[in-house]
Amino acid sequence: MTVPRMLVGIAVLLGLFSTGLDTTMRLETPRSMSARIGSGESAPVGTNRLALVIGNSTYPDADSPLSQMTRDAEGLTNALRKDGFLVEAVDNAARPDITRAIDRLTAKVHLNSIVLVYFGGYGVQSDGQNYLIPVDAKIWTEEDVRRQGVSIDRLLSQLKSSGARVRLVVIEASRRNPYERRFRNYSHGLAPIQTSENALILSSAAPGQMVEDVDELHSQLMTALLERIGSSKGIEEVFNNTRNAVVAATQGQQIPAVSSTLTENINLSPIRDGALPCALSAPQLAAAASHQTEFC
Repeated sequence: MTVPRMLVGIAVLLGLFSTGLDTTMRLETPRSMSARIGSGESAPVGTNRLALVIGNSTYPDADSPLSQMTRDAEGLTNALRKDGFLVEAVDNAARPDITRAIDRLTAKVHLNSIVLVYFGGYGVQSDGQNYLIPVDAKIWTEEDVRRQGVSIDRLLSQLKSSGARVRLVVIEASRRNPYERRFRNYSHGLAPIQTSENALILSSAAPGQMVEDVDELHSQLMTALLERIGSSKGIEEVFNNTRNAVVAATQGQQIPAVSSTLTENINLSPIRDGALPCALSAPQLAAAASHQTEFC
């Protein structure tokens, strides 16, 4: 083969390679921050910030929709993703949707995981226990609440058993019991939520208290939280400041509850300028300094 023919052959091959590469690049468009992560997507290696966000607005068996809850869930999902969380967001979840999402979350947890769970919707207490109500629940008795609801205590126990180092929970479910006319006895709001070690819980109202939904884009709690969650402050201070902001905005009509057993300072802000986002032990500091892993 002569040199000119060899050069022509090489040029053709390069042209085919370039065309194929260009086609591949055009097909692989980036996913936006607000795009939902599919249920089958696994956490990237090294990810230790995990979140499950559930916003339930449409309850066919209740009197009125809770339109803010899906918007609150979307707003929090976007904020957490900006802070480096791998988030699974679920809207208007039936009970199987919630239980499967919890199972997927706990399956991704590993040593030193920081896990945040958010639920916005109806919650009902029964016998001192709190239950998150799925949109497909058919509630006529308290037994139905226990059978069809998702226990907050059990959720916290699952997160602890999964090995999550830090457990953060935000509950927007302190509302008037939508099924009160069907019960002989009923309680409004939520019962006190018990926390285990290294957990932090923010609830939209104190135990037994109810929240009146306002006609705004977001709830009072989420408005205050979204304004503060991206700050450089520790998450416990963020939750406390959120509570204080809600109290001020509602002139004391709504007082969120913060329950903490954190044993370390956790900062949700991404690492900037080489600063570590939370308190670490000496071995963890050494590993982070050598870029072996990310702990927070």
